Amino acid sequence: MNGSSGSQGHNVNGGQKKVQHASPLTLKNGPKHRPLTPMRRCRGVACVVIILSTAFTLIVFIAPITTFLVRLVSVHYSRKATSVLFGMWLSLWPFLFEKINKTNVVFSGESVLPKKRVLLFANHRTEVDWMYLWDLALRKGYLGYIKYILKSSLMKLPVFSWAFHIFEFIPVERKWEIDEAIIQHKLSTFKDPRDPLWLAVFPEGTDYTEKKCIKSQEYASEHGLPILKNVLLPKTKGFLCCLQELKSSLDAVYDVTIAYKHRLPDFLDNIYGTDPSEVHIHIRTVKLCDIPTSEDEVTNWMIERFRQKDQLLSDFFMQGHFPDEGTEGDISTLECLANFIAIVSSTGFFLYLSLFSSVWFKIYVLLSCAYLTFVTYFSIQPPQLICSSEGGTHAKKVL
Repeated sequence: MNGSSGSQGHNVNGGQKKVQHASPLTLKNGPKHRPLTPMRRCRGVACVVIILSTAFTLIVFIAPITTFLVRLVSVHYSRKATSVLFGMWLSLWPFLFEKINKTNVVFSGESVLPKKRVLLFANHRTEVDWMYLWDLALRKGYLGYIKYILKSSLMKLPVFSWAFHIFEFIPVERKWEIDEAIIQHKLSTFKDPRDPLWLAVFPEGTDYTEKKCIKSQEYASEHGLPILKNVLLPKTKGFLCCLQELKSSLDAVYDVTIAYKHRLPDFLDNIYGTDPSEVHIHIRTVKLCDIPTSEDEVTNWMIERFRQKDQLLSDFFMQGHFPDEGTEGDISTLECLANFIAIVSSTGFFLYLSLFSSVWFKIYVLLSCAYLTFVTYFSIQPPQLICSSEGGTHAKKVL
């Protein structure tokens, strides 16, 4: 997942600075925190089967109703119903991370109140950072409303591409001359203040590696910019576009910094529960009035925010924690179990209808798959046909 697209968007201030090689303070390929035992492998496979089967079944049976039939009447209620579905399924992941894998998710910084419409930007340490933002959104009651800007190549993944489309994620090509119009058009459909929205962007545009860090440092040295060791220089065009489109309806902007102990996890680490041992999420609220409006000023402002993130991460690696820990409590095991039972029971019921009930359910599944494939491939969102006096959004085909 990548949060911004476009060119670097850095100012050139002149001067030279010595390039510093990134220190592997959190190892990318070091020893795993927990060994990959046969039990963990079997449990991981079982979790993948459950997560994929529930995703496929719920999308096929429910998505055509919430994203087509309801949307023809009201975009607002279509999004609300879809987000409830999305949130229930997504909550399986924090349940896996925190309760099954026993990963300790530690929140620090400011204790933020639940806000309805949020723009958040974060550093991108590894390929799974975006998944741990679900732990924050779950605690604030907006898990089903979180959206990402992602690489368009991910829209080719079976089943997941259906989910990305019906949940209205924003696919980009990483070419600003193409992406600007896509982002602007997509966000223009999210201006209804009645619709909750948590939009997450990763201004670095890619996950952190030592090779990328060295390249970023060389660029910074050539252009008189800060030499960053733990993050990459941010790209600002995507963030600025999101801010300009949504600023009038935003309730908050969150500056999120993510760190791991003791090894950077990948997707399979999350599945098998071998890593990470701890995820640390530091949150700072940014006042909208404190964010500049011009591109050059936003570039300098964002670089300064990432310089502060770099220092936060350096202190984290030295001290083992971020300042002001303990801002969020644990998720409820009972609620997680109740949600898990509801999701699995619904999946079992729908599978029974598909395999052992009337032939009409089999036809419905086939038509649903055809519909989802069609609207995803052509990037179509059905329009609202009934006008709303309250001013709903009328989303049409995504450019």
